[in-house]
Amino acid sequence: MAATLVDLTHQVTTAMPVYPGDPAVVLEPALTTATAGVNVLALHLGSQSGTHVDAPYHVDVTWPTLDGLPLERFTGPAVVADLRGLEPRAELTPELLAPALERAGAGTVLLLATGWARHWGTDAYLAHPSLTAEAAEAIVAAGVRTVGVDALSVDPTPDPGPGDPAVAALLADLTDEHDQPGAAEPTLAAHRVLLGAPGGGVIAENLTDLRELLDAQQAGRPVEVSLFPLRLVAADGAPVRAVARLG
Repeated sequence: MAATLVDLTHQVTTAMPVYPGDPAVVLEPALTTATAGVNVLALHLGSQSGTHVDAPYHVDVTWPTLDGLPLERFTGPAVVADLRGLEPRAELTPELLAPALERAGAGTVLLLATGWARHWGTDAYLAHPSLTAEAAEAIVAAGVRTVGVDALSVDPTPDPGPGDPAVAALLADLTDEHDQPGAAEPTLAAHRVLLGAPGGGVIAENLTDLRELLDAQQAGRPVEVSLFPLRLVAADGAPVRAVARLG
């Protein structure tokens, strides 16, 4: 059977979904053939826009930046964990990952197939499953240094709260000094474990649908993945063109 290439990258478009608080994405003409003889786009986006990778520096300024990691961190044979069918904001535990981790090891790219890519562009995308700190520790203990997920983050994404400013103001007025804040700051526990692994880890987020990779794996076909980022200097991460090769 001939090898198949599968694109795992969301299109980069103006006003595309981003992590709450991240820079908005805008693509607009900078030059046109009508005025300059060529077409050139001006891009405004964050390092974490769309399908991207995180470097250790993303969560700790003393850890390696993107350009301090070896290219081997961004490619390799993949093991896909089938984690579909879970409830919103479900915890991904060591027990759920155990079958995949039995096949994973040093040099392996572990892909977490939650099925959440189907919610891309909707509010439901924020309520994705996420790794527990213990699951992240099990991944690192297995020797894995590169993890990808078809969701916004490997950690829980905070609920942004009411979209209506009037409702948000009302809820704030109802909160007294003894109440807990409505949305706690994210701890990024899984990020810290994975990225802080010996030698530095890499996390790829916002991958597209991984069903084709699961089917290939089930059929015994080898799966390889490439997650090469833009070569940004001293960066916390960068957009990637994520591609799988099915043997």
